[in-house]
Amino acid sequence: MNHLERIAKDAAPAAEAWSVRFVSEQAEQLTVRRDAPEAPWRQRDAGAMVSVCAGGGQAFAATSDLSAAGLRAAFAQAKELALACAPHSLVDGREALAQAAEGRYASPTQRPVETLGLAEKYELLGAVCAGANLGAAIVDRSASLWTTRTEQLFLTGDGGRVEQHWDFVVPGLTVVASEGGETQTRSAAGQYNGFCQQGGLEVLERARFAGDGPRVAREALELLKAPNCPSGEMDLLLMPDQMMLQIHESIGHPLELDRILGDERNFAGTSFVTLDMFGHYRYGSELLNVSFAPDVSAQFASYAFDDDGTPARREWIIRNGILQRPLGGTLSQARARALRSDIAGVANSRSSSWNRAPIDRMANLNVEPGDSTLEQMIASIDDGVLMRTNASWSIDDSRNKFQFGCEYGQRIRKGQLAEVVKRPNYRGISASFWRSLAMVGDASTFQVMGTPYCGKGEPNQVIRVGHAAPACKFERVSVFGGAA
Repeated sequence: MNHLERIAKDAAPAAEAWSVRFVSEQAEQLTVRRDAPEAPWRQRDAGAMVSVCAGGGQAFAATSDLSAAGLRAAFAQAKELALACAPHSLVDGREALAQAAEGRYASPTQRPVETLGLAEKYELLGAVCAGANLGAAIVDRSASLWTTRTEQLFLTGDGGRVEQHWDFVVPGLTVVASEGGETQTRSAAGQYNGFCQQGGLEVLERARFAGDGPRVAREALELLKAPNCPSGEMDLLLMPDQMMLQIHESIGHPLELDRILGDERNFAGTSFVTLDMFGHYRYGSELLNVSFAPDVSAQFASYAFDDDGTPARREWIIRNGILQRPLGGTLSQARARALRSDIAGVANSRSSSWNRAPIDRMANLNVEPGDSTLEQMIASIDDGVLMRTNASWSIDDSRNKFQFGCEYGQRIRKGQLAEVVKRPNYRGISASFWRSLAMVGDASTFQVMGTPYCGKGEPNQVIRVGHAAPACKFERVSVFGGAA
């Protein structure tokens, strides 16, 4: 990308500040369904987003024309917009600028996926898909592999230069079982690809992808014969692949600072959280510790700098149950300080691609491990349900009242795991649900997961996020299913 750096510096306008973010991305998706390879999907995309601060206003313009003329036109458009916006801006654009940064980041890839040819990848997927064929009741099964390589160069007029490279790997395995009018779906880690990490072929090994077909198929068959989940108030043990969704919807989104400031109300709602809560509000029990953790090796949204060039470092979002800071980048922090001078934030100003301006997005948002083993948590439950793997979700516009469903449940009776149950669901209120957290699993229960499908913003941006968590026990939760 060195030639782009020279072109950008020549094309940049006279302005109070400017930046340019070049992005180049290549992606491939392969699927084998019912032992038949589907046509490969491949995409290559490249472009640049420029930002100009002029007259106190800040504006963006994007271009896929990476020639000198193309960048000059984008810079000119951004400067014109910045000057037009300046009299109407909520804050002076200069207050939201990050300091000039220099650095690099690269995914911790050990065995690049490219070391396998196309035929070898299909052979791998075919073996995984075949492994899920456990009889006539298995009516559908598919194995997939989605890989993406992203290269990004961020430059600023004051000498900042940040170069980052990511390798993303998303394996998928889904099995559908049907018999006697009953149909059940079971996936390896979620139908929306819950096991996502940075790296190469070693990600597939950590996911135990090659040998997971029989396990997923057996559990789909178990669900066919299982009773419906009962309804009532009882203890709930959530495993990491459901904790991922719980963190995402009832901690991540309500703590995004632009949402708290009202920016998302037209598209995805606002938040029950207000600026005056930070520093004292009890979000959860004393066992709840949540980190913004962009430094976790191989987690899906790890990075060294956000898309405004702000250095990313680990911060406490919730500490011992008390709300500490929002998920807000430099622009939202500048806006919030006009209302509350001590509001901090994190380096989470992120965009989905070169043709989107960065906005506040959760990145790696993790519940830190506690000191309880899985066996201890199960033994502590007299009447409850263990739930795995998200299947459905619903949450109100303020990210407070929610209702979530899982693929797989298992009853717990008098401290022992009992029968499998299907259609397990639970509901709650974010503002009180986390206060019912009674036990947090230790490091042996901790799993690093994520999703490539977090949507937000107008125009919409679908972005990658990471969530890691241990198993967690919640007391007196409203559980329901198909049982009368």
